[in-house]
Amino acid sequence: MPPERVPAEPADHGSASPARGLDAVRRLLAARGVAVLSGAGLSTESGIPDYRGANGLLRRHTPMTYQEFTGSEAGRRRYWARSHAGWRSIAEARPNAGHRAVERLRRAGRVSAVITQNVDGLHRAAGTVDAVELHGGLDRVVCLGCGRTSTREELDRRLHDLNGPAAAAGARVNPDGDVELPDALAGSFRVAPCTACGGILKPDVVFFGENVPRPRVQHCYDLIDDARALLVLGSSLSVMSGLRFVRHAARTGKPVAIVNQGATRGDAYAEVTLPLPLGATLTALAEQLDTAPDPQA
Repeated sequence: MPPERVPAEPADHGSASPARGLDAVRRLLAARGVAVLSGAGLSTESGIPDYRGANGLLRRHTPMTYQEFTGSEAGRRRYWARSHAGWRSIAEARPNAGHRAVERLRRAGRVSAVITQNVDGLHRAAGTVDAVELHGGLDRVVCLGCGRTSTREELDRRLHDLNGPAAAAGARVNPDGDVELPDALAGSFRVAPCTACGGILKPDVVFFGENVPRPRVQHCYDLIDDARALLVLGSSLSVMSGLRFVRHAARTGKPVAIVNQGATRGDAYAEVTLPLPLGATLTALAEQLDTAPDPQA
């Protein structure tokens, strides 16, 4: 069978009225067993910008690639200098109404699984401790030599000891947890090695150009197979790591709904698309479902 072609032109985004679209999403959640796939748009209300939204930083910021990080000492020095400056903003970010509503829906049995493309840990902070972090988490560090993992807080203390206070602290943080720094500051930054083997430390996230581990991908497929429907929240689905799950759900006959402020690459696969703010929308849905009669009772 030839590979499925991704449509070049997405469906009209938000073609249904907001009221009808909201009712369709509410009915999906009322039936329970909905898998959620979240993206950067869910975290913007926590102060973390996205890459591809209307004001996305990908328009003016090139994220670190796996190839540059592993192949260039200067690239690693630049990454860790910028990341050290931006880490505190990520560490101090708090879950917003959207994260809390997803957890509320999960506790009520409406949501069966949460898969997130975000690396900020905010689903976990909101109580969804079993959220699958598709691209990893910035609060963990892994050694590329021996595989030892450690906390980012531990590394932050070591980098502070080597370099002093983080330069440009408080500057606008990028979605991958770094900030822009002058070349001179980045070029003189001292990088901390692994304490166990002296190897290269990398944030435990999937960089651009790196593959998501296959067992993690398969686990996500299994969660979607076990769900009745898929609800996408705040993702443009511009990269295949998220789009493949939308395609899989649609191919297996599961309803797909997308709530995102802007068109997405998965719109053609969705039964409903809603260009609405996530915090208020998800909170309203959770409150409506809390007071509605349970159809399975």
